Amino acid sequence: MAKSKDLVLKKTHKQLKDFLQKKSEALPENLNETRWLQNVMTVLQDVDNIEKMSPTSVRRTVMQGAFLGLDFFMDECYAIPYGNKLQFQTDYRGERKIVLMYSREPIYDIYAKVVRKGEKFESGVKNGRQYLDHDEDGFSDAEIIGAYAIALYKEGYIRYEKMSKKEIEEIRDNFSKMPNGMMWTKTPQEAYKKTVMRRLCKTIETDFNQEQKRAYDEGSGMEFDNNKNREKESSPFDEDVIDADYEEVEEEDNEEELSDEEFAEDIAEDMEEDDD
Repeated sequence: MAKSKDLVLKKTHKQLKDFLQKKSEALPENLNETRWLQNVMTVLQDVDNIEKMSPTSVRRTVMQGAFLGLDFFMDECYAIPYGNKLQFQTDYRGERKIVLMYSREPIYDIYAKVVRKGEKFESGVKNGRQYLDHDEDGFSDAEIIGAYAIALYKEGYIRYEKMSKKEIEEIRDNFSKMPNGMMWTKTPQEAYKKTVMRRLCKTIETDFNQEQKRAYDEGSGMEFDNNKNREKESSPFDEDVIDADYEEVEEEDNEEELSDEEFAEDIAEDMEEDDD
């Protein structure tokens, strides 16, 4: 008999609570563990067919958010159904939060903008320092022609990256795990901003521990190994997101509850397999 949703959520809650305590040294100092756990369980409650998802993928996905200090309920990151698994993905808001928290050089602000046809945009290097000037029309619905991300450092200088619409869409078509997902088709401006923000963040030195670095890399929503075939895509907004054979999941119904040590090893081994 298949597991009930309530049973799966109850078991997941207990294991996550125990694991948060066990891995407290790897978590951000300012993470409110009680509130974070309440919020993530609220999000999991709304995931269709959560009881049919791979248990390891569920635990691993939410713990990646915890390692980075991101809140699923506040849409700083997402638990996205992908076949019969959940996968972790950051949002543009989460990207900003991460860099502000973990940049080794103090950053005053960091953000991304899209540039629309007809808007004035200039950038370059003057006196050895980067500069950028964007005369934005906040009410324009003109075609998006590109995007940029800019970091304002407390020392008074800036760092930026810019990408044309063509460059961004080539990355989507060639590397996105869900090139036809809701973010790209319904809110392309957010997808453009996140893409150029990621490129900028690669130039910013961050102070990640091992768990945070792995979670951040996997949260990009991109797959840069062209030899891997894409699985069937889905979106966090889709109603019918499951397209898999659940016989393997059925066999897990009788598994015993994992101990803290087994839970930690389960996640670690799964991550190592993906790294290979």
